Amino acid sequence: MVSVPQSRAEARPLVSRLALVVGVVFLLVGVAGFIPGLTTDYDTLSFAGHGSGAMLLGLFQVSILHNIVHLLFGVAGIAMSRRADSARLFLVGGGVIYLALWLYGLVISDGSAANFVPVNGADDWLHLGLGVVMILLGLVTGRRR
Repeated sequence: MVSVPQSRAEARPLVSRLALVVGVVFLLVGVAGFIPGLTTDYDTLSFAGHGSGAMLLGLFQVSILHNIVHLLFGVAGIAMSRRADSARLFLVGGGVIYLALWLYGLVISDGSAANFVPVNGADDWLHLGLGVVMILLGLVTGRRR
């Protein structure tokens, strides 16, 4: 029987490919936060704090710091996707971080000085979904054989 050579993408474990996709999505979201039109009320974009009135897709409150966090998270995901163990760590660890952000967002007031990233109600529920999905992806696809 003749074996067919696999492409580099096919040779990568699924957990690595998923971490790469998640990393690229975070990178794109970070860039999108700096694009007027994709970010409404762009003229109110501030470095940090709840006073930033800029909204990614008109829904998610963003600031320069918030966008930078997405960019860094994306770079981390891309870098960590190179090996299955680090890809799993990115997905599960990142998911835990997003669940913590969800809880943090529920506890603090949107107008509080503690809301320095900033986050709003839409961000909170997105963080819940991201946290659960990332953890599941890491656990289900990152199992050792």
